[in-house]
Amino acid sequence: MIDLKSFGDLSDLELGAFAPKPTSFTDGQVEAAKELWASVDGMTKIGVWECTPGRFSADRTQSSEICHVLSGSATVEGKQGGDARRIGPGDLLVLPLGWEGEWTIHEQLRKTYVMSRQG
Repeated sequence: MIDLKSFGDLSDLELGAFAPKPTSFTDGQVEAAKELWASVDGMTKIGVWECTPGRFSADRTQSSEICHVLSGSATVEGKQGGDARRIGPGDLLVLPLGWEGEWTIHEQLRKTYVMSRQG
């Protein structure tokens, strides 16, 4: 039997303790996340992530990511530059497989994410 999952309002979901962001360029930047669902094979994961203001690098060379911003704002720019996007509440961002770049969080940001690895 396939188990159907649904989730209500994620804007106030408790994510657990915040911890230092490992790829941050900003002292004191912290993040928290809660995984809500993962496929049996571990190739797809869905959750909620939140991060304080600052700048950090991101690497999507092993997986793609789809983000839906719940609150806050950020600018996301690819490693080669020229493709900066300012995102905020309600925006959907797709980071395709192979994307590398930087995030600059302007206001504490909360988003949902779908991460998909290639087999």
